Amino acid sequence: MRREIGVIGAGSWGTTLANLLAEKGYSVTLWVFEPDLCETMRQKAENPVYLPGFKLSKNINPTTSLEKACLDKEVIVSVTPSHVVRGVISQTLPFLSDKMIVVSASKGIETDTLMSMSLVLKEVLPAKVHKNLVYLSGPSFAREVINKTPTAVCVASENMETAETVQRIFATSHFRVYASSDVTGLELGGALKNVIAIAAGASDGLGFGHNTRAALITRGLAEITRLGVRLGANPLTFSGLTGLGDLVLTCTSDLSRNRSVGLRLGRGMKLKKILDDMKMVAEGVKTAKAAYRIAEKLRIEMPITEQIYRLLYEDKPVGKVVDELMTRDLKCELESYNRDEF
Repeated sequence: MRREIGVIGAGSWGTTLANLLAEKGYSVTLWVFEPDLCETMRQKAENPVYLPGFKLSKNINPTTSLEKACLDKEVIVSVTPSHVVRGVISQTLPFLSDKMIVVSASKGIETDTLMSMSLVLKEVLPAKVHKNLVYLSGPSFAREVINKTPTAVCVASENMETAETVQRIFATSHFRVYASSDVTGLELGGALKNVIAIAAGASDGLGFGHNTRAALITRGLAEITRLGVRLGANPLTFSGLTGLGDLVLTCTSDLSRNRSVGLRLGRGMKLKKILDDMKMVAEGVKTAKAAYRIAEKLRIEMPITEQIYRLLYEDKPVGKVVDELMTRDLKCELESYNRDEF
């Protein structure tokens, strides 16, 4: 009997994961927010808004009904933008079962509550399903995955047995999945790399070279790790796929929405105009505000994140951002990451 899977969110990543699972032979019901897009996907087996040009598996059933997407499913994959996860998942509660596995593939931090997606889901979902929560992240652009470009990602859960079940469900010959128990590290790496990608894009927009980008990636990783360890993550996680891997991808590729935002800021465009022109969400814009507030609250030094926050929300000139980063007090490079030192 085929495993029944529901995917919530038909953006580029949600559609790609739905197609990956459907091509493995699973029966996938894909929840689409926009009725017109849903009808187009039914008729043409294509997502022309977020993934134009790619034919989708016949095993995908698009729907605008959360009930149809969730009821009697063995696995639910949540792939909505992070700022709507709480609202959407709250609507699914009447249709979820205690044994259902919930996989979160959303990357971000709630601005109002400063909660990661794992904390949001634990607050929204009943305690008896918490052991079935899994989080997926890693360096993976939707267009390359749907093109079957070899890709490696990671899934994390507090319950390794559940993580390994999800690992097997998603793994294919072109989509390699690793398992981890470090939910905090996986989530923070996936969320905060988007902030650093905005910085890398701004650097490129200003016409700086490879030296500058390498410095931003390296020091960006240092401050992500600094915050992650303070919040209980394993520092080694940040040298893996969901840390360094995702950071390098997002900071260097033309497919990166967050780098694109930074690129345009570096060229002098205003944030409102940039966001108005985008169809898809650049998670780093909202995450920069949340990360800045967390760092301020915990008194964690995150200079790149702070300057990107001021660039985005205080309209600080990008040239001044660079000057202040480069003329900070001189520091030692290496850190011990001993939590007792914070």
